Amino acid sequence: MIEFFFSQYKDYQTYDIVLEIIAVILGIASVWYAKKDNILVFPTGMISTFIYVYLLWKWTLWGDMMINGYYFTMSVYGWYCWTRKKDGIVEFPISVISNAEKRMSLFIFIFTTAFVVAVYLYFDKFNTWYAYVDTFVTGIFFIGMWLMAKRKIENWVFWIIGDLVSIPLYFGKGLFFTSFQYVVFTIVAVYGYLEWKKTLNSSQQALKEY
Repeated sequence: MIEFFFSQYKDYQTYDIVLEIIAVILGIASVWYAKKDNILVFPTGMISTFIYVYLLWKWTLWGDMMINGYYFTMSVYGWYCWTRKKDGIVEFPISVISNAEKRMSLFIFIFTTAFVVAVYLYFDKFNTWYAYVDTFVTGIFFIGMWLMAKRKIENWVFWIIGDLVSIPLYFGKGLFFTSFQYVVFTIVAVYGYLEWKKTLNSSQQALKEY
């Protein structure tokens, strides 16, 4: 059983395996902080994604590399948004998505998917089943990260969908530790949604009473 799960790593260099484990630990920490609506979601996530950008570039997994590069960039943006205050009040509290943001999410999905398809065609990477799944997952995760940076509760729905697809996806790519990470991500994302929903309901109730 152990050999089945870890046989993918027989040709990997030890320091790459260590880096993947570090990235996984920090990635889980980042999602946990997101669940808690804690600003530490961003620095932990940035280090994790930076490591993944390097590893995925080395393993020529372009779609995944772009996802993590985007995560890193959006973490900078999210860090800025989450710390912004106006007259002492947080400018981007937990809220629901607006119609304009729904349209923007659709645009992000279409543009991202088209871009990844173009990259994979250019590098002739549509030679495995997971290359096709990558195009879908990349679009889903791009929406999730953008909505999280905007502190929209719907970000968790996109994370859950993407995480569930990523579990077999990364296992198929030979990245067991990362596949396991997405199992944890899925569980935390469900609880994250419930916790943010509770916070949102409390704030809405407080506004009504006010």
